[in-house]
Amino acid sequence: MGKLKNTLAAISILLLASCGGNKDYYMFTSFHEPADEGLRYLYSEDGMYWDSIPSVWLKPELGQHRLMRDPSIVRTPDGTFHLVWTTSWKGDLGFGYAQSKDLIHWSEQQMIPVMADEPTTVNVWAPEIFYDDEGEQFMVVWASCVPGRYEKGIEEEENNHRLYYITTKDFKAVSKAKVLYDPGFSSIDAVIVKRAKNDYVMVLKDNTRPERNLKIAFSGSMTGPYSPSSQPFTESFVEGPTVEKLGDDYLIYFDVYKKKIYGAMRTRDFRNFTDVTESVSVPVGHKHGTIFKASESVVKTLLEESKKK
Repeated sequence: MGKLKNTLAAISILLLASCGGNKDYYMFTSFHEPADEGLRYLYSEDGMYWDSIPSVWLKPELGQHRLMRDPSIVRTPDGTFHLVWTTSWKGDLGFGYAQSKDLIHWSEQQMIPVMADEPTTVNVWAPEIFYDDEGEQFMVVWASCVPGRYEKGIEEEENNHRLYYITTKDFKAVSKAKVLYDPGFSSIDAVIVKRAKNDYVMVLKDNTRPERNLKIAFSGSMTGPYSPSSQPFTESFVEGPTVEKLGDDYLIYFDVYKKKIYGAMRTRDFRNFTDVTESVSVPVGHKHGTIFKASESVVKTLLEESKKK
Protein backbone atom coordinates (compact mmCIF):
# COMPACT_ATOMS: atom_id res chain seq x y z
CA MET A 1 0.00 0.00 0.00
CA GLY A 2 2.87 2.36 0.84
CA LYS A 3 4.50 1.76 -2.55
CA LEU A 4 1.21 2.52 -4.30
CA LYS A 5 0.78 5.74 -2.33
CA ASN A 6 4.30 6.88 -3.24
CA THR A 7 3.80 5.94 -6.88
CA LEU A 8 0.56 7.91 -7.12
CA ALA A 9 2.17 10.92 -5.45
CA ALA A 10 5.15 10.74 -7.83
CA ILE A 11 2.82 10.61 -10.86
CA SER A 12 0.92 13.63 -9.53
CA ILE A 13 4.16 15.60 -9.08
CA LEU A 14 5.24 14.78 -12.63
CA LEU A 15 1.87 15.90 -13.97
CA LEU A 16 2.13 19.18 -12.07
CA ALA A 17 5.68 19.74 -13.25
CA SER A 18 4.67 19.16 -16.87
CA CYS A 19 2.05 21.90 -16.62
CA GLY A 20 4.59 24.63 -15.93
CA GLY A 21 3.76 28.02 -14.44
CA ASN A 22 2.34 28.60 -11.02
CA LYS A 23 -1.40 28.72 -11.49
CA ASP A 24 -3.90 28.17 -8.72
CA TYR A 25 -5.36 24.75 -8.03
CA TYR A 26 -8.62 24.01 -6.29
CA MET A 27 -8.13 22.52 -2.83
CA PHE A 28 -10.75 20.72 -0.75
CA THR A 29 -10.32 20.30 3.01
CA SER A 30 -11.22 16.84 4.21
CA PHE A 31 -11.34 14.42 7.11
CA HIS A 32 -12.05 10.73 7.50
CA GLU A 33 -14.40 9.30 10.08
CA PRO A 34 -14.24 9.07 13.07
CA ALA A 35 -12.50 12.46 12.67
CA ASP A 36 -9.76 11.89 15.25
CA GLU A 37 -6.82 11.63 12.82
CA GLY A 38 -6.73 15.19 11.53
CA LEU A 39 -6.70 17.43 8.47
CA ARG A 40 -6.60 15.97 4.96
CA TYR A 41 -6.67 17.55 1.49
CA LEU A 42 -7.97 16.90 -1.99
CA TYR A 43 -6.81 18.88 -5.01
CA SER A 44 -8.12 19.46 -8.51
CA GLU A 45 -7.06 21.33 -11.64
CA ASP A 46 -10.58 21.76 -13.04
CA GLY A 47 -12.70 21.77 -9.89
CA MET A 48 -14.56 18.61 -10.91
CA TYR A 49 -12.12 15.69 -10.76
CA TRP A 50 -10.46 15.41 -7.36
CA ASP A 51 -7.41 13.49 -6.14
CA SER A 52 -6.27 12.91 -2.56
CA ILE A 53 -3.02 14.29 -1.22
CA PRO A 54 -1.93 11.41 1.04
CA SER A 55 -1.28 11.86 4.76
CA VAL A 56 -2.64 13.91 7.64
CA TRP A 57 -1.42 17.51 7.94
CA LEU A 58 -2.61 18.66 11.35
CA LYS A 59 -3.58 16.44 14.26
CA PRO A 60 -6.34 17.78 16.54
CA GLU A 61 -5.30 18.79 20.05
CA LEU A 62 -8.28 20.81 21.27
CA GLY A 63 -11.61 20.14 22.91
CA GLN A 64 -13.18 17.42 24.98
CA HIS A 65 -13.20 14.96 22.07
CA ARG A 66 -10.06 16.18 20.23
CA LEU A 67 -11.71 15.94 16.83
CA MET A 68 -11.15 17.74 13.56
CA ARG A 69 -14.49 17.74 11.79
CA ASP A 70 -15.72 20.16 9.13
CA PRO A 71 -12.33 21.80 8.42
CA SER A 72 -12.70 25.14 6.62
CA ILE A 73 -9.83 27.14 5.11
CA VAL A 74 -9.61 30.56 3.50
CA ARG A 75 -6.53 32.14 1.92
CA THR A 76 -6.02 35.84 2.62
CA PRO A 77 -4.37 38.27 0.15
CA ASP A 78 -1.00 37.91 1.91
CA GLY A 79 -0.98 34.18 1.09
CA THR A 80 -1.73 32.95 4.61
CA PHE A 81 -4.14 30.04 5.04
CA HIS A 82 -6.56 30.29 7.98
CA LEU A 83 -8.25 27.13 9.31
CA VAL A 84 -11.23 26.59 11.61
CA TRP A 85 -12.82 23.29 12.64
CA THR A 86 -15.25 21.50 14.94
CA THR A 87 -13.41 20.18 18.00
CA SER A 88 -16.13 18.02 19.64
CA TRP A 89 -19.61 16.70 19.03
CA LYS A 90 -20.85 18.27 22.28
CA GLY A 91 -19.50 20.12 25.28
CA ASP A 92 -17.14 22.69 23.76
CA LEU A 93 -18.06 26.39 23.71
CA GLY A 94 -15.81 27.27 20.78
CA PHE A 95 -14.09 26.10 17.60
CA GLY A 96 -10.46 25.45 16.72
CA TYR A 97 -8.24 27.89 14.81
CA ALA A 98 -4.74 27.73 13.29
CA GLN A 99 -2.88 29.40 10.41
CA SER A 100 -0.19 28.38 7.95
CA LYS A 101 1.84 29.74 5.05
CA ASP A 102 2.26 26.40 3.26
CA LEU A 103 -0.53 24.07 4.49
CA ILE A 104 2.18 21.92 6.11
CA HIS A 105 3.52 23.87 9.08
CA TRP A 106 0.78 25.21 11.33
CA SER A 107 0.66 27.70 14.19
CA GLU A 108 -0.27 26.61 17.68
CA GLN A 109 -3.90 25.52 17.80
CA GLN A 110 -6.26 27.90 19.59
CA MET A 111 -9.75 27.41 20.95
CA ILE A 112 -11.87 30.43 20.03
CA PRO A 113 -14.53 30.41 22.83
CA VAL A 114 -17.31 32.11 20.89
CA MET A 115 -20.17 30.78 23.06
CA ALA A 116 -18.50 31.35 26.43
CA ASP A 117 -21.29 33.79 27.34
CA GLU A 118 -23.85 31.03 26.74
CA PRO A 119 -22.74 28.25 29.13
CA THR A 120 -25.77 26.05 28.39
CA THR A 121 -24.74 25.79 24.72
CA VAL A 122 -24.83 22.15 23.60
CA ASN A 123 -22.36 22.39 20.72
CA VAL A 124 -20.43 24.53 18.24
CA TRP A 125 -20.72 22.83 14.87
CA ALA A 126 -19.19 23.29 11.42
CA PRO A 127 -17.51 26.71 11.61
CA GLU A 128 -17.17 28.21 8.15
CA ILE A 129 -14.54 30.90 7.61
CA PHE A 130 -15.10 33.74 5.18
CA TYR A 131 -12.78 36.67 4.36
CA ASP A 132 -14.46 40.05 3.94
CA ASP A 133 -12.24 41.82 1.40
CA GLU A 134 -14.04 45.13 1.89
CA GLY A 135 -13.76 45.21 5.69
CA GLU A 136 -10.43 43.34 5.66
CA GLN A 137 -11.68 41.02 8.38
CA PHE A 138 -12.83 37.45 8.89
CA MET A 139 -16.33 36.25 9.48
CA VAL A 140 -16.92 32.79 10.95
CA VAL A 141 -20.39 31.23 10.82
CA TRP A 142 -21.38 28.13 12.81
CA ALA A 143 -24.41 26.35 14.25
CA SER A 144 -25.16 26.08 17.97
CA CYS A 145 -28.04 24.80 20.05
CA VAL A 146 -28.96 26.84 23.14
CA PRO A 147 -31.84 24.95 24.78
CA GLY A 148 -34.98 27.00 25.43
CA ARG A 149 -33.80 29.95 23.35
CA TYR A 150 -36.01 29.46 20.29
CA GLU A 151 -39.51 28.32 19.51
CA LYS A 152 -39.41 24.57 19.95
CA GLY A 153 -40.73 23.64 16.53
CA ILE A 154 -40.43 19.96 15.64
CA GLU A 155 -36.93 19.34 17.00
CA GLU A 156 -35.90 18.33 20.49
CA GLU A 157 -34.46 21.19 22.57
CA GLU A 158 -30.92 19.86 22.23
CA ASN A 159 -31.20 19.65 18.45
CA ASN A 160 -32.80 23.02 17.75
CA HIS A 161 -29.89 24.82 16.09
CA ARG A 162 -29.51 28.35 14.81
CA LEU A 163 -26.71 29.99 12.85
CA TYR A 164 -24.34 32.36 14.68
CA TYR A 165 -21.34 34.45 13.62
CA ILE A 166 -18.38 36.48 14.83
CA THR A 167 -16.03 38.88 13.06
CA THR A 168 -12.34 39.38 13.78
CA LYS A 169 -9.23 40.77 12.16
CA ASP A 170 -6.72 38.56 13.97
CA PHE A 171 -8.51 35.90 16.08
CA LYS A 172 -7.24 37.71 19.17
CA ALA A 173 -9.88 40.42 19.42
CA VAL A 174 -13.14 38.67 18.51
CA SER A 175 -16.61 40.22 18.36
CA LYS A 176 -19.43 38.97 20.53
CA ALA A 177 -21.35 36.09 18.96
CA LYS A 178 -24.57 37.13 17.27
CA VAL A 179 -27.40 35.26 15.59
CA LEU A 180 -26.85 35.36 11.82
CA TYR A 181 -29.96 33.52 10.71
CA ASP A 182 -33.10 32.24 12.40
CA PRO A 183 -35.24 30.75 9.63
CA GLY A 184 -37.76 29.34 12.10
CA PHE A 185 -36.35 25.82 11.96
CA SER A 186 -33.22 23.99 13.08
CA SER A 187 -30.46 24.99 10.65
CA ILE A 188 -26.76 24.07 10.37
CA ASP A 189 -23.89 23.91 7.86
CA ALA A 190 -24.06 27.39 6.34
CA VAL A 191 -21.68 28.67 3.68
CA ILE A 192 -21.69 32.24 2.35
CA VAL A 193 -20.85 33.28 -1.22
CA LYS A 194 -20.14 36.85 -2.26
CA ARG A 195 -21.25 37.32 -5.86
CA ALA A 196 -20.69 41.08 -6.03
CA LYS A 197 -20.78 44.13 -3.80
CA ASN A 198 -23.97 44.02 -1.71
CA ASP A 199 -24.86 40.61 -3.17
CA TYR A 200 -24.50 37.60 -0.86
CA VAL A 201 -25.89 34.07 -1.01
CA MET A 202 -26.14 31.61 1.87
CA VAL A 203 -26.40 27.86 1.33
CA LEU A 204 -27.63 26.11 4.48
CA LYS A 205 -28.99 22.81 5.71
CA ASP A 206 -32.52 22.50 7.03
CA ASN A 207 -31.73 20.01 9.81
CA THR A 208 -35.30 19.12 10.76
CA ARG A 209 -36.10 15.42 10.58
CA PRO A 210 -38.56 15.63 7.64
CA GLU A 211 -36.17 17.73 5.55
CA ARG A 212 -32.38 17.32 6.08
CA ASN A 213 -31.74 19.01 2.74
CA LEU A 214 -30.14 22.20 1.41
CA LYS A 215 -31.81 25.57 0.91
CA ILE A 216 -30.81 29.09 -0.20
CA ALA A 217 -31.14 32.58 1.30
CA PHE A 218 -30.07 35.96 -0.11
CA SER A 219 -28.83 39.23 1.41
CA GLY A 220 -27.41 42.61 0.47
CA SER A 221 -25.00 42.38 3.42
CA MET A 222 -22.56 39.73 4.57
CA THR A 223 -24.06 39.79 8.09
CA GLY A 224 -27.68 39.91 6.92
CA PRO A 225 -30.54 40.18 7.27
CA TYR A 226 -31.06 37.22 4.92
CA SER A 227 -34.25 36.41 3.03
CA PRO A 228 -36.60 33.59 3.99
CA SER A 229 -35.14 30.28 2.89
CA SER A 230 -35.96 28.78 -0.50
CA GLN A 231 -37.50 25.44 -1.25
CA PRO A 232 -34.90 22.63 -1.06
CA PHE A 233 -32.74 22.09 -4.14
CA THR A 234 -31.34 18.70 -3.09
CA GLU A 235 -32.66 15.35 -1.95
CA SER A 236 -32.83 14.57 1.77
CA PHE A 237 -29.96 13.20 3.89
CA VAL A 238 -27.32 15.64 2.64
CA GLU A 239 -25.07 18.04 4.54
CA GLY A 240 -21.84 20.05 4.51
CA PRO A 241 -22.24 22.22 1.38
CA THR A 242 -19.33 24.10 -0.15
CA VAL A 243 -19.33 26.33 -3.21
CA GLU A 244 -16.76 27.02 -5.92
CA LYS A 245 -16.87 29.47 -8.83
CA LEU A 246 -16.36 27.73 -12.17
CA GLY A 247 -16.44 30.15 -15.09
CA ASP A 248 -19.81 31.89 -15.02
CA ASP A 249 -21.32 29.11 -12.94
CA TYR A 250 -21.13 27.92 -9.36
CA LEU A 251 -20.74 24.31 -8.27
CA ILE A 252 -22.29 23.38 -4.94
CA TYR A 253 -20.77 20.20 -3.51
CA PHE A 254 -22.44 18.35 -0.64
CA ASP A 255 -22.07 15.15 1.33
CA VAL A 256 -24.85 12.65 0.47
CA TYR A 257 -24.09 10.83 3.68
CA LYS A 258 -26.72 8.12 3.55
CA LYS A 259 -25.49 6.97 0.12
CA LYS A 260 -21.83 7.56 1.10
CA ILE A 261 -21.17 9.63 -2.03
CA TYR A 262 -20.55 13.28 -2.88
CA GLY A 263 -23.19 15.18 -4.84
CA ALA A 264 -22.89 18.37 -6.89
CA MET A 265 -25.28 20.93 -8.33
CA ARG A 266 -24.43 23.52 -10.98
CA THR A 267 -26.14 26.90 -10.88
CA ARG A 268 -25.70 30.37 -12.30
CA ASP A 269 -28.28 32.22 -10.21
CA PHE A 270 -28.85 30.02 -7.11
CA ARG A 271 -32.46 29.66 -8.21
CA ASN A 272 -32.15 27.10 -10.99
CA PHE A 273 -30.02 23.99 -10.44
CA THR A 274 -28.68 21.14 -12.56
CA ASP A 275 -27.57 17.91 -10.91
CA VAL A 276 -24.00 17.18 -12.07
CA THR A 277 -23.20 14.45 -9.57
CA GLU A 278 -22.41 12.02 -12.37
CA SER A 279 -19.91 14.50 -13.86
CA VAL A 280 -17.70 14.95 -10.78
CA SER A 281 -15.29 12.56 -9.12
CA VAL A 282 -14.53 12.69 -5.38
CA PRO A 283 -12.38 10.06 -3.61
CA VAL A 284 -14.12 7.51 -1.41
CA GLY A 285 -13.94 8.32 2.29
CA HIS A 286 -13.80 12.10 1.81
CA LYS A 287 -15.94 13.90 4.37
CA HIS A 288 -17.13 17.42 4.00
CA GLY A 289 -14.85 20.40 4.17
CA THR A 290 -14.65 23.52 2.03
CA ILE A 291 -13.03 24.51 -1.25
CA PHE A 292 -10.34 27.17 -1.53
CA LYS A 293 -7.40 27.85 -3.85
CA ALA A 294 -3.67 27.27 -3.48
CA SER A 295 -0.79 27.83 -5.88
CA GLU A 296 0.68 25.02 -7.94
CA SER A 297 3.93 25.30 -5.99
CA VAL A 298 2.08 24.73 -2.69
CA VAL A 299 0.33 21.66 -4.09
CA LYS A 300 3.56 20.27 -5.53
CA THR A 301 5.34 20.69 -2.18
CA LEU A 302 2.49 18.94 -0.38
CA LEU A 303 2.71 15.99 -2.77
CA GLU A 304 6.48 15.80 -2.31
CA GLU A 305 6.15 15.94 1.48
CA SER A 306 3.45 13.27 1.46
CA LYS A 307 5.98 10.78 0.06
CA LYS A 308 8.15 11.27 3.17
CA LYS A 309 5.36 10.50 5.62
